Amino acid sequence: MWTWLGRLIPVLSLGISISIGGDARGNSLRFPVPIEEYGAAEAVFPGQKTAAERILLRARSEPLNVAVTCLFLAAIVHTFLAGAIARRGHNLFSRGKNLSRGFRRLGSLVAARLCHLLGEMELTFLVWAIPSAGILIARRGWENFRDYLGGISFAEPIFIFSAVAIAATRPVLELAEKVLGYFAGLGKGTPLAWWLSILIVAPPLGSLITEPAAITIAAMLLSKKFYSFRPSPPLAYATVGLLFTCISVGGALTHFAAPPILMVAHRWHWTTPHVFLHLGLRALLGILIATGAYALLFRRELVQLSQKSFLGPAKDNAAAPVPPWISAVHLLSIGWMVIHLHSPVTVAISMAAFCLFVRLTARHQAPLRLRESFFVGAFLAGLVFHGGLQQWWIEPLLGGLGPLSLFSMGTFLSSFNDNAAVTYLTTLVPGFLANGQLQHAIVAGAIAGGGLTVIANAPNPAGQSLLRPHFPGGISPLRLFLAALLPTAIMVLLLMP
Repeated sequence: MWTWLGRLIPVLSLGISISIGGDARGNSLRFPVPIEEYGAAEAVFPGQKTAAERILLRARSEPLNVAVTCLFLAAIVHTFLAGAIARRGHNLFSRGKNLSRGFRRLGSLVAARLCHLLGEMELTFLVWAIPSAGILIARRGWENFRDYLGGISFAEPIFIFSAVAIAATRPVLELAEKVLGYFAGLGKGTPLAWWLSILIVAPPLGSLITEPAAITIAAMLLSKKFYSFRPSPPLAYATVGLLFTCISVGGALTHFAAPPILMVAHRWHWTTPHVFLHLGLRALLGILIATGAYALLFRRELVQLSQKSFLGPAKDNAAAPVPPWISAVHLLSIGWMVIHLHSPVTVAISMAAFCLFVRLTARHQAPLRLRESFFVGAFLAGLVFHGGLQQWWIEPLLGGLGPLSLFSMGTFLSSFNDNAAVTYLTTLVPGFLANGQLQHAIVAGAIAGGGLTVIANAPNPAGQSLLRPHFPGGISPLRLFLAALLPTAIMVLLLMP
């Protein structure tokens, strides 16, 4: 881990020194620079320029671009090192407790707390937003930084925080368990039957209740009905990779549930029938094939798990049954927030009212899981902050590509940048406004690659946070990537233009 950090520091230093070293244009200009202003600067140089040449010109004309992108890359590397940092913190804490009182003990415990903080993968982008903010303020002033923050829409992080919190409540989970239990009952309620029911039914359900809600329900039911049997690490990772991939494409049946589709549907005038015909049918087929493929690969272990008697968590006999009207209020709350997704104030007020409702009906409720919801929202908020600073190089990459190349680039970019941010940036490219082929290609590529990493799709951090206790040392990004390759390849073949 420390070797990687040693290699990363010189790169960061170079990028930051370039930005601080001398921007001949002064501190009065806006940052990030609007895309249209780059066009005027590029027109000074005659001839057709490649994407690489355009990116290089933009880096030279605004060195601050290099610094913020270096910090963004550092945040990505940090997500892969978060597990190792958390383990280092655990070792430091154990060592500090064994030391006698004194400076060494205090220093060890402080370092352990710091490693625990940096080891929370959901906070990585927010942590690296701090030096990015410092550089922006130093080079462009507080007013420019304030204007940049004001221009960012944090509606999606606020919505996802609320959706995850509501989806993890007892009434919603019990209702979802009954619905999925019906399908699992066709297979006599075995772990294999639950595994198939959750991975096949829950992702398309996200097209109605949103992907964040669907992955929350799926992860909590998998934890109870499947991971409680302690599957082998290969099967455990295959299940997470399959879940993330299926959730990413499962929201493609409507125009409001999947974040990468939601970001462009209004601008491109997409409707639910349009999305379902162009993406939804192939997404459903992909979910069936991918789940079936992993069921065949791990059939022996899945059958062995199914031969065990179910020893899930004991039911709390003291808990009062949930009246149907309370479950209905919870589902209507999610629907209300979907309708008002683009109004953060409305969502925030609605969430406050919902918390009051939970308090008033506490007899039929369980404690709200606000910690996990906050971490998911914080992760996406940090990603949105960084994503708005990366359009200077993403726009040239996507602007001159054909449908197949664009599809491949969308899949690639989504693996290390939120796929909703990738699709959103294409709305800034004039060539996409009237070209349906390009629109379908970038969105299809973005949802196809949404399971490769935790940061590829906005709902993934919710699933990662809920399933992490079943993985000693946390979910390994590399093993998750490898586990998601097969279902991703299936989605790529089906969604390819």
